[in-house]
Amino acid sequence: MPSVSVPLSGQRFRVEYSLIAEDEPAARQRAVEIAFEQTVEFPADLTPKGDILEKIVGQVQEVIPTENAEKWRVIISYAAESAGDETTQFINVVFGNTSIQKGVRVESFSLPPAMAAKRGPRFGRSGLRQLLQTPSRPLLCTALKPMGYSARELARLAKDFAHGGIDLIKDDHGLANQPFAVFKERVQACAEAVHEANAVTGYHSLYMPHISAPADEILERALFAKELGAGALLVCPGLIGWDTMRMLADDDRLNLPIMSHPALIGSFTASPDSGISHYALYGLMPRLFGADAAVFPSWGGRFSFSKEECASIVEGTEAPLSEMKFIFPSPGGGMTLERIPEMLAIYGRDVIFLMGGGLHRRSPDLAANSAYFRELVEKMA
Repeated sequence: MPSVSVPLSGQRFRVEYSLIAEDEPAARQRAVEIAFEQTVEFPADLTPKGDILEKIVGQVQEVIPTENAEKWRVIISYAAESAGDETTQFINVVFGNTSIQKGVRVESFSLPPAMAAKRGPRFGRSGLRQLLQTPSRPLLCTALKPMGYSARELARLAKDFAHGGIDLIKDDHGLANQPFAVFKERVQACAEAVHEANAVTGYHSLYMPHISAPADEILERALFAKELGAGALLVCPGLIGWDTMRMLADDDRLNLPIMSHPALIGSFTASPDSGISHYALYGLMPRLFGADAAVFPSWGGRFSFSKEECASIVEGTEAPLSEMKFIFPSPGGGMTLERIPEMLAIYGRDVIFLMGGGLHRRSPDLAANSAYFRELVEKMA
């Protein structure tokens, strides 16, 4: 078979996997199999020599033992061109077919400067702080819920939260276009309510509608929300796709911060031996594909994440990726006001505290509860 030459830049991105293998030769062989599977998906003995075999096929860089004798860390590099400068193909190269196999997990990835420069959040931590005119303290977020309230009732909640000084007032991710709170009616009512409250308080609270929708309506809903005064967008990349979130972040007509929500993607982190790590799935990937903040379940709530896993997510939101902006981690999932001190100790100031039901529990006066939440954080941070 003749040797093949392919025009390549020499730029490569690296993916770290963990995998199950009985010894180092087996781990190395499995790494080689992943390198072929994620690129040419072709038998090694039939792969054309030259640049395809030597550069297009993933290159196994390292095979590293762990404390578990049967688990290995392997690092494979891939030619930047194999991703085709597309989000979908990048994800495909990182984990496409191999995600179907047992005993392989994506732990992390890193990008060369040329790839990193084309991706990332529009605002990041600094940009979102500037919009909210909140230079240093943790940001505060709550959700409009429960499902079943009318648009008018949700707007009343939004106004109370804004009067109390909550920075980001988002739709609950379960709010879509249901007949009891039709999307356009809800967005108009809630955006107006938050703007009216800001005019009274002098705060800069932002209303954040949930725009995960049928594919042919997503951009229309986003633009409608912007037109009516929404200050940010809530997106579930597990429902609409990572590249759709990237598209929204890149659209200059929108120019709005985006918060990602983890609906549907939780099973990727359910097993320590397969899927995608917390660090990559909730920290790196939202950041890479345009989110300015990423929601995830904090430890100690109604979900099973550990303190160490949550800390790793924070690391992913601020890992060095050329000049890519850092994003806000936004822990939630059953948080309470009483837990703010211990959460501050782990998350620090560059965090968005997402408080849902816990903000309702203190008293029926949501504006007062919100003001207490804000005062509590301001005193401690």
